[in-house]
Amino acid sequence: MALGFNRKPTGRPGEWFYCIKHGKVEEGPECPAKDRLGPYGSREEAGHALEIADERNREWRKDDAQWEDDARDRS
Repeated sequence: MALGFNRKPTGRPGEWFYCIKHGKVEEGPECPAKDRLGPYGSREEAGHALEIADERNREWRKDDAQWEDDARDRS
């Protein structure tokens, strides 16, 4: 008998994810963690996952304090 890892995604009903590989919203989740964003509280919110991630990335880039903290940590 071959030994292996259980590669089945885990999650709970009511948790919503966005699969970036398949470009779809899923409950549960269905796809592996490396391919999904979430969990989100609703199907609608998960449907906007790429927009939410884009907005968060833009806000992070504009956060001067974050950049200053990074520079201090490296010195």
